[in-house]
Amino acid sequence: MSAEKTKKETKIKNNDDEKAYVIKKAAENLEKEFKEHSVAEFFKKNKQMLGLYGKVRTLTMIIHEYVSNSLDACEETGILPDIDVKIDELGEEYYEVTVKDNGPGISRENVGKAFGKLLAGTKFHRLKQSRGQQGIGCSGCTMLSQMTTGKPSKIITGQQGKKPISLELTIDPSKNEPKIEEIKEIEKEFRGTAVAAKFKGVLYRDSDQGALEYLRRTAIANPHAKISFRDPLGQKIVFNRTQTVLPELAGEIKPHPKGVTVDDVIFMGKKTGARTTLSFLTNEFDRMGAKGLNELKQMVDFDLIKDPKQLDWSEAEQIIKAFKKIDFIAPTTDSLRPIGEKQIQGSLENIVKPEFLTVMTRKPTVYAGGYPFQVEIAIAYGGGAGRKVGEETKMEIMRFANRVPLLFDQGNCALTKAIQSVDWKRYDIKDPDTSPVTIFINFISVHIPYTGAGKQAIADEEEVLEEVRLALMQTGRKAGIYIAHKRRESENQQKRLMFYKYIPEICSALSQITKANEEKLKKNMEQMVLTKLKIEDEKNAEMQKQAEKALRNDENSVVIKEKKPKTEKKEQHNTKRKK
Repeated sequence: MSAEKTKKETKIKNNDDEKAYVIKKAAENLEKEFKEHSVAEFFKKNKQMLGLYGKVRTLTMIIHEYVSNSLDACEETGILPDIDVKIDELGEEYYEVTVKDNGPGISRENVGKAFGKLLAGTKFHRLKQSRGQQGIGCSGCTMLSQMTTGKPSKIITGQQGKKPISLELTIDPSKNEPKIEEIKEIEKEFRGTAVAAKFKGVLYRDSDQGALEYLRRTAIANPHAKISFRDPLGQKIVFNRTQTVLPELAGEIKPHPKGVTVDDVIFMGKKTGARTTLSFLTNEFDRMGAKGLNELKQMVDFDLIKDPKQLDWSEAEQIIKAFKKIDFIAPTTDSLRPIGEKQIQGSLENIVKPEFLTVMTRKPTVYAGGYPFQVEIAIAYGGGAGRKVGEETKMEIMRFANRVPLLFDQGNCALTKAIQSVDWKRYDIKDPDTSPVTIFINFISVHIPYTGAGKQAIADEEEVLEEVRLALMQTGRKAGIYIAHKRRESENQQKRLMFYKYIPEICSALSQITKANEEKLKKNMEQMVLTKLKIEDEKNAEMQKQAEKALRNDENSVVIKEKKPKTEKKEQHNTKRKK
């Protein structure tokens, strides 16, 4: 028995040793497989996160990235943008895209980073209204060209007073670093930037989501820009600027206390040049006045003289909790730069050519506690308004974020959901799907809450949805008054035609029955019809006046309602102080 037991124990021990050996080897192999990856490698495998999926969509997004960067560069240096876009078909689903601007150009030191390093740029680290936010776009295009064709992107750039340079650029995905080759100076004068890149697996289509439609909408939202486009068939279309004044540059703002997290406070504290937490909070945050700091001192259990670099998690947590209780002034909103009602009106009249147009720019407000935003709305009716689908005309929705057209992911966007939530029948738009209506919405903010890195849909922030709804309803009422008036005029015209059509027959029959003069009967009946129609016209005019008066009263009540909560809050605060 003892020998059998020993044999059994030895076998178990051998099995345990074998299992331990297998586990050890697996762990060693796993350690060998552990590798670091750059952001370029990540997006190379997940290009759909940049909106680069679908053949038509991908080509449109490439144009979007290049054109947006050109517009930003020109505006920030006070140059009226002249942008030239060309698409050449090289083969089946194989195109070369060339975009040239008259901007300030890029220095030799930064051109590689601008086109060949993901998450490098001038926008991500600033709270400032701009078209792009992440610093991914142009570099993502360079990477896609390299992935699909194996060829470099060709770039020419020239700055004022310097010789222009040309170069070929690729990206080293493992390091997220640009690789520059064939760099040389050019003798010819040139100021601006031109990029030419080849792409396979993309497709050009003249559709609602194609490159031409993107440029058309870009021209509408940027009336100060001249955009030329040559399509693969060689047809050239020019969208001339309708104004020669550049939009005023948006200013950079500081984070608002209501819009930051514990991690933000820790991170900002380590980067600040301030020596005390008190001066750090005063210098690095918007609306941080003496009153707020005094209240904060009473709510934390550590001295605000402490070095902000030494703040620990619990102390930063105390600061955030205090921020939530303190009644700060709303964030600075003068950093927002809308397109402007006159500018939008000029663009839409020039490009859409509607029969009727109403435009509104709402006052700035705030979402998520700390981000200022503003909404611009236009409703165009009749004429060239609406989206043509075969013989039918349907409602057209034009969505923009900081002047950039959003052509994709429409169903997932807060702007679309706000439009769908409005009862358009109240504004005499009986069936939006078959109405000649174009709705223009531009969402402006220092931080656009996109649903993804593709930047084509805005997230369902409660304040955003409500503000867009209010703007739509106000502009909808103005459009509704016009549409109702036009409908009544049309009905009156049809009545007039109907009456005049049957007057001869009726008078002829009456003349035969009564032996009265037929011509005299006609004149009398025509006079009766005219009198009746005149009464109806006067009635319609009175209804029009009442509708316009109701609209003005309604607009005034909206303003009062918006201001009321602030007044109530102030009264409550004063009551507490008296107590």
